[in-house]
Amino acid sequence: MERSTMIQETEIFVRSFHATDFSGHDYAHIERVRRLALHIAKQEGGNVKIIELSALLHDVADSKLGGTAETVATFLQGKVTEEEQEQILDIITSLSYKDGTRPPMQTIEGQIVQDADRLDAIGAIGIARTFQFAGRFGEPMHVPGLAPREPGDRTGETSALNHFEEKLFRLKDLMNTNTALHLAEERHRYMEEFVNRFKQEWEGATGEIGDM
Repeated sequence: MERSTMIQETEIFVRSFHATDFSGHDYAHIERVRRLALHIAKQEGGNVKIIELSALLHDVADSKLGGTAETVATFLQGKVTEEEQEQILDIITSLSYKDGTRPPMQTIEGQIVQDADRLDAIGAIGIARTFQFAGRFGEPMHVPGLAPREPGDRTGETSALNHFEEKLFRLKDLMNTNTALHLAEERHRYMEEFVNRFKQEWEGATGEIGDM
């Protein structure tokens, strides 16, 4: 199948899959990850076809969004070679954070898509997605005195603000490529400034001189 046609079909399929998502995993997230992945690939190399398709399909295999690896495999059948399908499936099934304990990505294509997905979880967009996700699943913005959960704990109470300590502040040091690390450093600083400001305003700071 011609690449442009295949990409168009993939866009339509993925757009439909994410059409009703309001947890921060909508099609806009997919588009940002694709753009970030292609930007990183210009600097770091890799097979652009595998990178772009993996970026577009990376959340379709996420069980919490109602997808599976089989959903992706069925879609790809007849559109790519068996080797390409295996590469894409290996990337998207190894992509998720899982408390930062997953084995490192073995290919540059996987490293790039993982970096792009993690970059979209930090910075200004990451902040917005964190609160959108918390609202979607009934978590409070902030609970003073509530300690962040330990890695691997998915049963205890949490909050949107605690998510920064539990995951987001860890992502910068987990970037695979130098290009992504450079982008992550500025986004990380922005999140630190936001969390500090959030806590000050939560306690009633007004932003006046001497109040913060």
